[in-house]
Amino acid sequence: MHKPGTMIAVAGDGRCLFRSVVHGAWLRAGRQQSPSESLQKELADELRAKVVDEFVKRRADTEWFVEGDFDTYVVHMRQPHIWGGEPELLMSSHVLQMPITVLMNDKTCGSLKIIAEYGQEYGKENPIRVLYHGYGHYDVLRNPGGTGTQSKLSKKR
Repeated sequence: MHKPGTMIAVAGDGRCLFRSVVHGAWLRAGRQQSPSESLQKELADELRAKVVDEFVKRRADTEWFVEGDFDTYVVHMRQPHIWGGEPELLMSSHVLQMPITVLMNDKTCGSLKIIAEYGQEYGKENPIRVLYHGYGHYDVLRNPGGTGTQSKLSKKR
């Protein structure tokens, strides 16, 4: 069981995984105010492009866990309305060089449980935390009491 933190809803427009991750990186960098809707969308699309590029760069290591034809998958994932999942979370952790923890509500005990962790080679402290709802939607979780380390995500913004 984990301290819940505060859930911050993101738009369910096919970018929710990427929006949640960039918003989590934003918070992890110590920013208190959420990025605007337009900036969040821009950063999510930027992360998606980098994630797909990372897939291509790591093709020899990633091709086996991509469903169907790799080249078709890459073209498909570049589209902004296509949902991301576990492979995109893994590549996001590499692109950002940050740990990402995925949590889900445990209905039996009414708390959150960790269902996946990515990028632990980049540290285990203050991970980006996303909440998976189990029906294809992700939101971001503010770390309870955690702010922190400098983000590699658009430091200039």
